[in-house]
Amino acid sequence: MCKDCGCSITDHHHHHDHHDHSSAHQAAHETLHHNPQLNDAKTIEVISKILDKNDHEAAHNRSHFDKHGILAINLMSSPGSGKTTLLEHLADVAPFKFGVIEGDLETNRDADRIKAKGIPAHQIQTGSACHLDAFMVHKGLHEMPLDELDVCFVENVGNLVCPASYDVGTHLNVVLVSVPEGEDKIEKYPVMFRQADLVLITKIDLLPHFDFSVERAKQAARKIKPGVDVLEVSTKDKDSVKRVADWIKFKMEMR
Repeated sequence: MCKDCGCSITDHHHHHDHHDHSSAHQAAHETLHHNPQLNDAKTIEVISKILDKNDHEAAHNRSHFDKHGILAINLMSSPGSGKTTLLEHLADVAPFKFGVIEGDLETNRDADRIKAKGIPAHQIQTGSACHLDAFMVHKGLHEMPLDELDVCFVENVGNLVCPASYDVGTHLNVVLVSVPEGEDKIEKYPVMFRQADLVLITKIDLLPHFDFSVERAKQAARKIKPGVDVLEVSTKDKDSVKRVADWIKFKMEMR
């Protein structure tokens, strides 16, 4: 039983409800993906109802985090940009306590890696869903020791398209782009980068091996979102990871 919202996670109906929402949501999402020309009123109405429900649940998640004094951060990127690796390294330097709600299509690997660092983590397997939604994250909230945390990361499904459109109830969005991916990813996925409060350029130790311009990446990010914070990170350089931790700590204190 969730004492804040009265919803009961063990309650069969709630499970069922959650499942209904997420599968209806997924169906609508696929409809949108595969038929971008769909503009009949009925489809649009169904889709906006599902998005409204999602946003309502996201607001509920956010007030949950607020009640516990937790700063919630949505981590988004392509697969393999280094989200989990960054969290593992943050565990060594962070001046705050954090937990992680992990989204992945199939495996528990990411959560296992985080738990191995002594960090509370809960894996959500999304199955065919290409992003986390607010209902999935709500379920993960109940598995987190919220009273003991200062920060909760939601590590979204690796994907630079879908997660950008779904509020999951976090306060901040951090978007990673790695050197091997190329700086053109930023211009190719403007919706994602427009949502970013912080852009992390990761794997910068690989700069000598790739044609990647940090300057052009920063310009591209700031063209899409003027004034966005950009940090360069290599998990081989502890100071660069510490700068990410400091940015988060600053955001915590501002709240």
